[in-house]
Amino acid sequence: MTHDHDLVLRPTEAQRAAALAPPPGRTGGDLVVETLCSLGANTVFGLPGQRALALFDAVGRSDLRFIGLRTENNAGFAADAYGRMTGEAVPLLLSAGPAALMALPALAEAAAASAPVVAISAQVPVAGLGGGRRGHLNELRDQSASFREVVKSVHSARTPSQIPSVIAQAWESALTAPPGPVYVEIPEDVLRDETVIPQVTGVDATPHELAPRPELTAVAAHWLENAARPVIIAGGGVIRSDAAGKLRLLAERVNAPVVTTYGGKGAFPWTHPLSLQSWLEDRHTTDFLEDADVLLVVGSGLGELSSNHHTFFPTGRVVQIEADLGKLESNHAALGIHADARLALQALLETVAEREDEAAPERVRLLLADIAARTTPEDPSPEHRLLASIRAALPPRSPSFWDMTALSYRAWSAFDPKHPNTMHSAQGAGGLGYAFPAALGAAVAEPGTPVLAVSGDGGAMYGIAELATAVRHALDVTWLIVDDGDDAPREAAADPTRPDFAALAASFGVPATTTTPQSLRTDLAKALKTPGPSLVLLHP
Repeated sequence: MTHDHDLVLRPTEAQRAAALAPPPGRTGGDLVVETLCSLGANTVFGLPGQRALALFDAVGRSDLRFIGLRTENNAGFAADAYGRMTGEAVPLLLSAGPAALMALPALAEAAAASAPVVAISAQVPVAGLGGGRRGHLNELRDQSASFREVVKSVHSARTPSQIPSVIAQAWESALTAPPGPVYVEIPEDVLRDETVIPQVTGVDATPHELAPRPELTAVAAHWLENAARPVIIAGGGVIRSDAAGKLRLLAERVNAPVVTTYGGKGAFPWTHPLSLQSWLEDRHTTDFLEDADVLLVVGSGLGELSSNHHTFFPTGRVVQIEADLGKLESNHAALGIHADARLALQALLETVAEREDEAAPERVRLLLADIAARTTPEDPSPEHRLLASIRAALPPRSPSFWDMTALSYRAWSAFDPKHPNTMHSAQGAGGLGYAFPAALGAAVAEPGTPVLAVSGDGGAMYGIAELATAVRHALDVTWLIVDDGDDAPREAAADPTRPDFAALAASFGVPATTTTPQSLRTDLAKALKTPGPSLVLLHP
């Protein structure tokens, strides 16, 4: 008979030796770093600050690659992109008080986009916690309260022995579907003081699988195979769960047209005969979706941008597959399947029968023709021409990151990403300044692959300081700035004063090119082929 105590793992001789003779001078910061390394981290983002110096010193003593940015918000955007590109949890190291709060907008975007960022923040010393109001620098009444409604989960370590378990819990939370940012805080003295706790050598944080209930997928399969006009809406959950291949197999098996949300761009091939592309803000698409007798929504909550600003009202049956329980049936009544998109699509593929429908590709063709006739009746719009030039210049597998600017809004609908997980924007939370620091994070995640950032002149002002980061790490990012004043704050829109972006770039040692719509394709292609950072300034 086997008892539970018989299953305890015995330490190896090497582990016993390390435990009996831990290196001298180790601190709580070293415990954090050792735990991160044990969990598989190899890169961390952040910005050093006084309360967190022991943590950053420990990083300097380790094999972790530290990517330091010039503001905490930009460091958060870079970590967000690294998490999106790799699917791995990524540490974001922060100091206390204002430094931590500066990362909130980036964590809000990570939450909206389900990026697995593990934010680890310092705190004031233990004696200043709990509302004692001892007047410490960076003291807040309840620092974690500022994060609780933004991130997926909040964790705290108040003693050195708590650090490994707390970080492991946060890591597991960040990666469990739906993934998302988490927040950990550790007081300064806990990070700074020496510890006799042995080196961290074995930490496990396995994310939980979120499988669908079989009785639900059986009903969904029955509806799909017997539908007259099935349609699929593919959201960002398909990208995050690496389920684009399974989505295509299902769409082809039941002959269902597929439209991708802005967060799901690339989840379905743009030129596939069943592809409705991403024209979600066009009324022709809205009418098409409303006419479906069975609508399968995968990895989307059908929020504002995915429902044509809440003007979409389905008339047929709706099946919604969503890992975020709070989004399940939050906008429309449905057969809700709480599951990871990949596992749910696999279950459908194992259940659903083939459905014949030779007319489906023709219905798709007619819809796209109607959209084209309305959006580009004769001569393509300036935005369409610019997007065509960008698409021609950008290598098919190169990631692109788009700020909140007029050209990006058109790209949400009209840009062909070519491959899954290659087009990202700040459309989750809608903050300015995302594109360039996020592109830097992507370049760290995929060295040797040119990355494109697209910003307006207003959004670009948020990231100018990160030109120094791009140069320091020789990151292959080309920054396209559309200098037209369209995304400047309203109160500043009447003020034509803007910097000379090309001269600013040159002052950092970044090669810059000023281009026109006619020469954009050539100039952008050249910049993307140039190793290291570069800037292309477009005057429309």
